Amino acid sequence: MTSFLDADFPDPVVIVLIGPAGSGKSTLASTWEPTQVLSLDHYRALVSDSAGDQSATGDAVFALLRVLEARLRRGLTSVVDATSTNPEDRATLLATARRYGVPTVALIVPTPLSVCLERNASRTGDLHVPEDAVRAQHQAMVATASPDRLLREGFDYAEFAPGIQRLGRLGALLQRASDTRRRELGLDGGGPGDAWRLRSFFGPEIARLATWKDGSDLVTGDDRVVVLEVAGDHLTLAYRHDADGEGNFGFDVLVPCPHDTDRDDDDEPCGPAWLPAYSATDLLRAYRGRHEIDDGLICEGCGYEGEIDHEVADWEAGADPDGDSEGSDDRQTRYAEAVRS
Repeated sequence: MTSFLDADFPDPVVIVLIGPAGSGKSTLASTWEPTQVLSLDHYRALVSDSAGDQSATGDAVFALLRVLEARLRRGLTSVVDATSTNPEDRATLLATARRYGVPTVALIVPTPLSVCLERNASRTGDLHVPEDAVRAQHQAMVATASPDRLLREGFDYAEFAPGIQRLGRLGALLQRASDTRRRELGLDGGGPGDAWRLRSFFGPEIARLATWKDGSDLVTGDDRVVVLEVAGDHLTLAYRHDADGEGNFGFDVLVPCPHDTDRDDDDEPCGPAWLPAYSATDLLRAYRGRHEIDDGLICEGCGYEGEIDHEVADWEAGADPDGDSEGSDDRQTRYAEAVRS
């Protein structure tokens, strides 16, 4: 068949990455769109909660092949990120692609064994593969995965990954990262995105929980309210467009006023009281009622501002704060109900 270097990428196509653990397959795979990449580690994690659970490989392969077939029915390109160092594994992928008339590409990642072992040794937890398994994978690749051999197996194109620079995989990755970053920063004319603002402070897991409440009377001017909510459990934040000077932004988290501890249970809670939040750790402390009250806390209800004496539990060690923690939780609940009503 025509050399891979002399051909344009077909579309759709099934691209099979071949190499032992630690060879760099997943790094190469990351240059394609995430939805195009079918990672065997990912499917192992889906079926067993552990990407490294080798006993789950059969179930993971079954799931991966079902998704591959679904994508082939829709005429979509897929990149299979698995070792694929054994001819039997490759034969299954070839047969699947052939049933749908989709061409196949084999990309061999011929990283030296010593490098694979070094990378694998630095991995921890689920990502670490037994050394003898890495050696066996590398030996199988060397013995069975030359371009000529792969073409005889039935691949339409086969090439060593280091020989495909002109396909511009690094350029593709950089372009996608650049486009995403420009969009998040508002360089496309839309201004910085809401999701980027939250991610830059609290990370992507928190940003996904956000609902922006424009028009809330909890804030004034160009400030905005955003609620982080999961199944009715929530935190309320204020986005400050001018937190530390013109052009800077930040977030405050809604907390009970310290003076609420002196009020009767039937009294309306004071507030709103806001505490600066710079990280997910700050949000966790506020959620648990174990934040430190410093000169950053301001209550707009009673005008409280400044430091008070108190004890803060060693929440990171899991200890409960001294005093009535249930009462603290109750005050937060009553206040949240009041501001949301």
